[in-house]
Amino acid sequence: MRFLHTSDWHIGKSLKGRSRLDDQEAVLREVVGIARAHEVDAVLVAGDVYDSAAPSAEAQRLAVQTLLGLRGTGAEVIVIAGNHDHPRSFEAYRPLMRAAGITMVGTARRAEKGGVVPFTARGTGEPVRVALLPFLSQRYAVRAAELVTQTPAQNAAKYDQMVRDLLAALSQGFDDNAVNLVLAHLTVTGGKLGGGERLAQSIFDYYVPATAFPADAHYVALGHLHRRQTLPAPCPVEYCGSPLAVDFGEEDYVPVVRVVDAAPGVPAKGVDIPVTAGRRLRTVRGTVAELAQAAAEYGDALLRVWVREPARAGLREQVRELLPNALEVRIDPEFAAAATGSRPSRPADGQRGPSDLFHEYLGTQNIADDRVEALFAALHDETVGADRHG
Repeated sequence: MRFLHTSDWHIGKSLKGRSRLDDQEAVLREVVGIARAHEVDAVLVAGDVYDSAAPSAEAQRLAVQTLLGLRGTGAEVIVIAGNHDHPRSFEAYRPLMRAAGITMVGTARRAEKGGVVPFTARGTGEPVRVALLPFLSQRYAVRAAELVTQTPAQNAAKYDQMVRDLLAALSQGFDDNAVNLVLAHLTVTGGKLGGGERLAQSIFDYYVPATAFPADAHYVALGHLHRRQTLPAPCPVEYCGSPLAVDFGEEDYVPVVRVVDAAPGVPAKGVDIPVTAGRRLRTVRGTVAELAQAAAEYGDALLRVWVREPARAGLREQVRELLPNALEVRIDPEFAAAATGSRPSRPADGQRGPSDLFHEYLGTQNIADDRVEALFAALHDETVGADRHG
């Protein structure tokens, strides 16, 4: 049988105040197209459908539209909650989604109560079993009193053991004659952060090793870490990564979904399918003149701009006029450090007047703007003159 593995859509995510809903819609439309083109028997969505536990109506519309589109390809669609999702909302959606032929699970369940989803692959007739483990918050594994009375190592071990116990219980629903899959949203030892994850829920005090997964699983489809990666284990343990860069820390990654072939008795084999829709993120550097000269090269990418010249009044506005897709404009840290180290010395403390002190302050902020210094001098003279005549 063949299935598509995707995760970490983060629908509703904005970046530096800019909505990315249009990019998310384009990306998810492409994902639906990939599922259709590859005639997959199932689509496994490993959590973080939304970026917020209280998604907007527009974000919910896009999520529902996408899940229905995936189901419209004829594939089984199974989706679990991630740490950004609201598990109870997923459970509330569950009956409605079931009526549409979509399995949505927000909280961990016993195998016989929906924790293992059985179906028959439409293309090959093979039986399939999918064990589901939505995101398990640390507070459900380690009670507040234990956080106080036990060591971090003891708490981490307790979390590890609870996840192992859950996986062991769920794998009891596996069948030797079936394709056995695990769909989970969690942190695995050795996994590398992508850059846009919520760090408070990715800390490595609470993790499980890849060996925690049942060795007889044909494939473990993971969500949570945004970087595409394979982890060493007795069975294939895979993060597919986010299909759209969530933050600038992920700008160099190639976003993908995975299309995987599996059969009873042999490990699954998958390929990465690049996702090309959606505007890319890009960090650019240079003087204002250099940025203006290269503007055409940036296309429609969303930009983080590091300016390699001193700050001055109106600099940010000037850059954004040249580069309308600039989401962040700041002085290049390397340039700022070099400029700070090369500032000429000023008179000794006893010889410095207010203008000298203000000039020095501007230097510490890497600001070189004669207009600002002139305005300060004029205001200072006006204030001192008023005091003298008062």
